[in-house]
Amino acid sequence: MNILILGGTGLIGSALHHSLTKSNHRITISSRFPEKTSRLFPKETRVVGSVGEITDDDEIDAVVNLAGAQIVGKRWSRARKQEIWESRVTLTQDLVRWLSKRSRKPEVLINGSAIGFYGDTGERSVDESDQAGEDFGARLCAAWETEATKAESLGIRVCLARTGLVLSARGGMLAQLLLPFRIGLGSKIASGRQWMSWIHIDDQIGILEQMLFEKRLHGAYNLTAPDCVRNVEFTSTLAHTLGRPSFLTAPAFFIRLALGEASVLLLGGQQVAPKRILESGYQFIYPSLQGALQDLLHKPG
Repeated sequence: MNILILGGTGLIGSALHHSLTKSNHRITISSRFPEKTSRLFPKETRVVGSVGEITDDDEIDAVVNLAGAQIVGKRWSRARKQEIWESRVTLTQDLVRWLSKRSRKPEVLINGSAIGFYGDTGERSVDESDQAGEDFGARLCAAWETEATKAESLGIRVCLARTGLVLSARGGMLAQLLLPFRIGLGSKIASGRQWMSWIHIDDQIGILEQMLFEKRLHGAYNLTAPDCVRNVEFTSTLAHTLGRPSFLTAPAFFIRLALGEASVLLLGGQQVAPKRILESGYQFIYPSLQGALQDLLHKPG
């Protein structure tokens, strides 16, 4: 299968590339920095600076759109919001426009999204049947998905991957937490009661590959493990797995001061159920947080 990946250098994209190449699929990566990116992948992987470099004669069977500027860790200034919006919504508009001009369309478009689609859900559990929230992140995801879904009118099967907190020892949130937790400075966030919907990187890739190859899958799917936990439970489980204490608290006041509107990503939460992917028959490799952390933190090498 010939697969085009946008956002292939990120945590999810690089893991997906590694898995697909082991199965002898041919991969093209679209990157704004093609020379730098080409050094990260084997020579068999084609790297282009934009999808416009891919001609109509180049066979593309599937597209996975994981592109997007970093949304976590910085204040959402007006300029930052615009950058985030353009890197997701505008880019997806351009992608669908490019797809419309191809004489041979890909079979499937998998478009990255996030459980931020639901906004801060408080104590309410949500699944794919629930509507979008109202904060910036929710509006962003809703607009992003709307643009991707337009590819259906081209005869392309579209899957929307609403991803939770991806756990990987190679990057992302977990990798950032390891140092403070290992030196005994791990802390819960504010009250610690906010829900955290997470997924092990192996399950993330497993579901994305199921979306690629199973033609019956379409529409929105929550990519989260069944074992949703509160922040205080996540904190204590991570500390226990590392054999370290955890008794500190990161005050909400300082988080709001540092991040402003973007603090909702840490102080809010979503209790998200992966209803549709479970109904599809997917069996999670790591359905529990303890098992996922044990694998990631104690795996040889």
